[in-house]
Amino acid sequence: MVKQLLENKNCLLTGATGGLGKELASTLLSKNCNLFLTSNHELKLRKLSKELKNKNTKKIIKYKSANLEKTNDIKKLIKYVNSNSFKVDILINCAGIFPVKSLSKSKISDIDSCLLINIRAPIILSKEFSKHMISKKWGRIVNIASSSAYDGFENTSVYSASKHALLGFSRSLQKELKSKNIRTICISPGSIKTKMGKKV
Repeated sequence: MVKQLLENKNCLLTGATGGLGKELASTLLSKNCNLFLTSNHELKLRKLSKELKNKNTKKIIKYKSANLEKTNDIKKLIKYVNSNSFKVDILINCAGIFPVKSLSKSKISDIDSCLLINIRAPIILSKEFSKHMISKKWGRIVNIASSSAYDGFENTSVYSASKHALLGFSRSLQKELKSKNIRTICISPGSIKTKMGKKV
């Protein structure tokens, strides 16, 4: 049933070269999704794309690197996706950073980076790519939050704030778009055995 639902759907996945991102990309490909992968690691994207194409030669797999902290990079990513006629049916906002610092030791640049990547980028990408979903009357927006969206932990106040915001955004967008047959889903896992997860 899930495989049929996802068959030939176009998925844009941010944070594709991270531990969770790579697993999501592989799983989506096994469900016969076409993929557009992005992260801020060009070489890792190239390698991942090649690995995935070896697994399934029949599906479309494209990629472009982008630093989601930068407005111009986001604009270029959106333009590149649209210029490739890749109409996004599923958007997965998986990119995120996890600063582990007390608030007193957090620099303004640390706060900016966390909020720009963890919440501003998903909002901008959801705004852009929901347009096609609305016109098609079908779409899925999946935001990867964290258990920190529901709780607070020592030395992660800024991160926690960003994930609380992502949960609130997801809940509001779900109500805004559900009448158009677009579901917004917020996944909030606990610590995962990835490079980022090892920080805690």
